[in-house]
Amino acid sequence: MIEARAFARAGLIGNPSDGYFGKTISFIIRNFSARVWLAESDRLQVLPGPRDPVDFSSLDDLVEDVNLHGYYGGLRLLKASLKRFHDYCRDNGIDLPRKNCRLWYDTDIPMQVGLAGSSAIVCATFKALMEFYGVTIPKPYLPGVILDVEKKELGIPAGYQDRVIQVYQGVVFMDFDKDYLETHGHGRFEELDPGLLPPLYVAYLDDLSEGTEVFHNDIRARWERGEPVIVEAMKKFAQLAEDAKSALINREYHWLGKLMDQNFDLRASLYRLSAKNIELVQTARSLGCSSKFAGSGGAVVGILPDESIFPRLEEAYARMGARVIRPIIVSPDM
Repeated sequence: MIEARAFARAGLIGNPSDGYFGKTISFIIRNFSARVWLAESDRLQVLPGPRDPVDFSSLDDLVEDVNLHGYYGGLRLLKASLKRFHDYCRDNGIDLPRKNCRLWYDTDIPMQVGLAGSSAIVCATFKALMEFYGVTIPKPYLPGVILDVEKKELGIPAGYQDRVIQVYQGVVFMDFDKDYLETHGHGRFEELDPGLLPPLYVAYLDDLSEGTEVFHNDIRARWERGEPVIVEAMKKFAQLAEDAKSALINREYHWLGKLMDQNFDLRASLYRLSAKNIELVQTARSLGCSSKFAGSGGAVVGILPDESIFPRLEEAYARMGARVIRPIIVSPDM
């Protein structure tokens, strides 16, 4: 039996430019994880998990589940991961041993709220498959292979950020310069000391679930057409990440908070945001916290100006039906 795990993540700053040759800083959230188990078997078996319900109490129950989570669970991610792993090995001349496995998963990452739950399932699957088959994919290249599972196999528009931080863990500054990517096959990834981070919070609202493919579609098309306002915005997001790295290194947290706020404000000028998503941000800002999306909406991340603010933040988010946590970034065992 092999067990592999990958964690949720939050984009500290720079997102969504990671999908547009930009720069980001991201950190892992160990409070939530996806786990994949793999056991040798006579036949290759892919088993449904908690995100693949087939049994409902009523038709209304099914409709409610579809409205909240859509039609797609984790099963397609496992199958697409298996195919991509096979293709990577074939394309790189890696002969796999002739043996089969039974594969299944579980996850407690809030679904489709921008905490990278889907990519965590894929990342954990690749970790399990590499151990089972004795295959090593070099660390800088692995995020790109994982990205291809959703982008090429499933047609979901996504960026590198989630997969990089789930492979590297901790805190990472990422530069996805187009020329560097095309020359080296991966971006520049700089691991930062988690001790540089200020006190952070992450808040999320389950009923804001919306797939990243829905959130990014219009912006992607406008960027590909070369629309100046979108092209320049992606450059600005990247510059915010560069400035934020300097703010972190120098522990200039007030400046960092302002940069994070600018990240959200720029995003709000480009995307059609729901009232609840805006309320997630404004609730924190009303208490003096910086706030921005952790991913594609549904969750926010920000800086606590004072530790005493957190209980008030909990109360404020509870009133709107949201949850807030203090993210665990470094394992207590480390």
